[in-house]
Order: sequence, then C-alpha cells, then structure tokens
Amino acid sequence: MPAKIRLQRFGKKGYAYYHIVVADVRAPRDGKFIERIGSYNPNTNPATIEIDSNKAMEWLRKGAQPTDTTRAILSYKGVLYRYHLQRGATKGMVTQEAADAKFTAWEAEKDAKIGNKVSTLSNAKREDSKQRLADEAKIREAKAKAIQEKLDAQNAAPAATDEAAPQAEEAGEAPAES
Repeated sequence: MPAKIRLQRFGKKGYAYYHIVVADVRAPRDGKFIERIGSYNPNTNPATIEIDSNKAMEWLRKGAQPTDTTRAILSYKGVLYRYHLQRGATKGMVTQEAADAKFTAWEAEKDAKIGNKVSTLSNAKREDSKQRLADEAKIREAKAKAIQEKLDAQNAAPAATDEAAPQAEEAGEAPAES
C-alpha cells in the first residue's frame, strides 16, 4: 500500500486551512488517512505551519511520497534538509555531529529570516496606520477650515447691511425699507 504525505482541506469556502496527513494514495483527498502529522494555514501572513518533524521523517524513511505542495512545506520547515543530512550520516558521508551542526545553523538562519519578515510586516502595518491617521487629520482640518470660512461669510453679510444703515442715517437719508 503506497502512502502519500498530502493536504486534507478544512474550513469554509474562501477561507481554507489544511491538515498535513499521511494517507493511502487510493483514499479520497478529504477521506480516510493513516496519520495526521501537522497543519497548514495559508490565511495568515506568513503562513502558519505546524508539523511534527519526527513523524514526517519517519514516514519519509518508510517511503511515503509528499505531494508538490507538501514537499514545499516540508522543505520550508527543514524536514527534507534534515532527512537529506540523516541519509548522508547513515551512509557515512558525514558524521552525525556535523549533520546536526549544519541543520542547527540552517535552522537559526531560517528563523532569523522569518523573524525579519514578521517585523518588516508589522512595521509596514504600523507606518500605514500612521499615514492614514495623518491623512485623516489633514482632511478634518480642511473641512473645519471650509466650515469656518462659510460661517465667517454668513456673519459678515448681516454685519455689512447693519453697518450700511447707520451710515445712511448720518448722510441724512432714510434707510430703504422693503
């Protein structure tokens, strides 16, 4: 019975998340599976991936073939690199300590990249909200200025007619009545 490491879809339309499972190739996509080894949520930024790398390594050793998407996920999490290093150690190409050191260095570098991306995204979000607040403040000021000018114009018009009446009386003319 050949096994595949693949995704099993869950969630509602337009907002899917997946379980990473080991299943028989003849089983339907969302049907029967042998073992669940993780989850994948592409709706977050960066995507949330939780995987039991020891179980994944065990299934890779047993011959389970990952699908294209799960291969990318396993590669992203370092499972395939660790599997590659373990095979080298078993064949005597490298020592186990050297393989572990290489994987630890790779893992630290990968964590730094992910941390950098998360901080960049949060900084961009913060800057975007600051910019939107500044734009809103400018719009508010422009509206307040327009309202103030309108009020000044309305107050100036009655004052001008009130000032015209006393000047006409001083000139000896009676103010025009309507």
